[in-house]
Amino acid sequence: MSDAPLTCANHPQRQTRLRCNRCQKPICSQCAVLTPVGYRCKECVRGQQAVFETARRMDYPVAAVISAIGVGVAAYLLNYLAFWGILVAPVVGGGIAEIVRWAVRRRRSRHLPVAAAVGGAVGLLPLVLISLSFLPLFRGGAAEAFAGVAISMIWPLVSGGLMIGALYYRLRGIRL
Repeated sequence: MSDAPLTCANHPQRQTRLRCNRCQKPICSQCAVLTPVGYRCKECVRGQQAVFETARRMDYPVAAVISAIGVGVAAYLLNYLAFWGILVAPVVGGGIAEIVRWAVRRRRSRHLPVAAAVGGAVGLLPLVLISLSFLPLFRGGAAEAFAGVAISMIWPLVSGGLMIGALYYRLRGIRL
């Protein structure tokens, strides 16, 4: 074994004793990524993560549309349950995530949960707009009208937020 000091492949001015456990390239502590099997260089980690990106281009709009419809309908129905709807909302969000997962044939991507969450937020928009459309019907002052609209939006927004959160984290699965 040579006594010559190793230098980092990315930072030639830095001496190191660390090597990537996959490609054996010398790396410094800044270039090293700790994985469950040891330290690896960033290039090897990126190459390994690319294996998990299996989603197709059409999967993103499919996830968004299914989430929008699912969250919108569920928030409308859970609105009638008021407080109990808040308790059921995360379970419903997990169910919508499984429907999305089935629709995209279990393909994965780090951006798929974001597309589904944005779709779910779009699905909540009609409920918010319906609540805002009742604003001119209030006969009192602006403060009373705003309070009435805010109260009518509480349950759909809270249950929708819980559904979207559960949907996002359920689809997120493996952290890439």
